[in-house]
Amino acid sequence: MPTDAVARLRLIRTDSIGPITYRQLMARFGDAETALRALPDLARRGGRGLVVASADAAEAELAALDAIGAVMIFIGTPAYPALLAGRESAPPVLSARGDVSLMERPAVAIVGARNASAAGVRFARALANDLAAEDLVVVSGLARGIDAAAHVGAMAGGTIAVVASGVDVVYPPENAALMAEIAEKGLLLAEQMPGTEPQARHFPRRNRIIAGLAAGTVVVEGAPKSGLLITARVAAEAGREVMAVPGSPLDPRAQGCNLLIREGATLVQSAADVVEALSAFGQGIGGGSQLGLRYKAAESAVWYDAAVADAGDAERAVVAALLSPTPVAIDEVVRLSGLAAAVVATVLLDLELGGGLVRHAGGRVAVG
Repeated sequence: MPTDAVARLRLIRTDSIGPITYRQLMARFGDAETALRALPDLARRGGRGLVVASADAAEAELAALDAIGAVMIFIGTPAYPALLAGRESAPPVLSARGDVSLMERPAVAIVGARNASAAGVRFARALANDLAAEDLVVVSGLARGIDAAAHVGAMAGGTIAVVASGVDVVYPPENAALMAEIAEKGLLLAEQMPGTEPQARHFPRRNRIIAGLAAGTVVVEGAPKSGLLITARVAAEAGREVMAVPGSPLDPRAQGCNLLIREGATLVQSAADVVEALSAFGQGIGGGSQLGLRYKAAESAVWYDAAVADAGDAERAVVAALLSPTPVAIDEVVRLSGLAAAVVATVLLDLELGGGLVRHAGGRVAVG
């Protein structure tokens, strides 16, 4: 853990500071302590005051994790998984309980319906077991149904459960024993602070971590509008392999998978299909080509854009005039403003800290 862990955690837990803002602040100021000192002035530029998370609260959170044998893994440190760090939306910190070395190995995600069929559960468990035998770590979300089956099937070979709650909160209740077993034999990960109960908005954020950790995502049963398709979409946007298990057109739980296959996802019937699909992704997967892909971050890994620039009142006025309640791509703001991308990024950062900007998926921003 870095020596400035308390300062980093204070920065992360301060309102209005999300993953992108955290990266930009660290790039702009070089370290968390300096960024914390600059926050009040930056927020005033954006038009409001800002309550910075206290050192006592950060220290209490670290102590709560230590009490249950968990640790914090900060982005930009060697223990943070490199594949996830490469995503713009990667959480600045993860709570980890269990075997953190699992994040250094190639991984595949298996996700699916909570109300899974008996056949779907059996297939997911067997697939996970076979993938673990291929030395792949299986990642899922510890939900009932397909997720739970995947964790059970991969337990002997290594499994990572990403939860939407705090790493110490059991959800769903019926998976209490499974969660305890994963903490002992595998790895539990959470973005939320200890003691946090899961809320609806936490699940999409959990899904992006699942997709970001893995070289590919396999979907086993799911409705067309279910959250698991969000995971598949995030995986595709990240350039990861999207795979799906086909099912009967008469079963509503198969419609999402069949739709993914129709849209170009790889059809999966066995672990061999998964290994073949991932073989070109990087080193260590089924004897595939050596593309130099790193699953473990290096000490000097660049996890933020180091390009920073100052912005004056004139530049702020130009950028602010281009924003509205309708989300617009940041690249479009750069193009229309005629300003350097680094200058636009600085203005957007000031506006966000001041509560005047909301970031949306796909690199879009709108007036808050």
